[in-house]
Amino acid sequence: MSDDHSDHDHHHERVDATVDDRETWARRRREGVPTNENLLVVACMDERIPIEEALGLELGDAQVFRNAGGKVTDDVIRSAALTTNFFDTDEIIVINHTDCGMMSAPDEAVREGLEAQVGDLDETDLDPSLPELTIGDADIMDWVKMTDDIDEACAAQVEHLRESSFVPDDVTVTGYVYEVESGELRRPGDRVGEEISERRT
Repeated sequence: MSDDHSDHDHHHERVDATVDDRETWARRRREGVPTNENLLVVACMDERIPIEEALGLELGDAQVFRNAGGKVTDDVIRSAALTTNFFDTDEIIVINHTDCGMMSAPDEAVREGLEAQVGDLDETDLDPSLPELTIGDADIMDWVKMTDDIDEACAAQVEHLRESSFVPDDVTVTGYVYEVESGELRRPGDRVGEEISERRT
């Protein structure tokens, strides 16, 4: 009589190996294993940007921080400071994109909409963990960070990261503009369509 269990043994060994790999992968941060590419990506939260596909990344390759406009806010600096100083990240890529919502509304409309929501902007806390933190004398639009020109905005975000004293000097920072109309990345300044790169005013 033949051994009917041999195939099953092989199969469970394969499954066990997969489970072991997955458990090791899941515990990688605790065990000090960095992302595969030692990479942080800062990008706009726009749903049309396939970050992994555009950069040729797989799950585990990079940390991804997304916010409205792909702006280097204080929280981006906070996250970049932690990952570059303590998690071996040595590269940051910024991805902005054409036809961005941050270019689609006039400042005044945004300001009025936010004031209608919160009432007095001067009395509004900007960070729920720090109740006293407000914008001070700055205009609310400095906090919102609307954009007139996506190429200039992308280059500016790269400079903010490069110039931050929280980010080590040996960290490589690069910026790209993702063209939603073509599905391709370009360097800031390598324009194709002026009308979709600049904000409508």
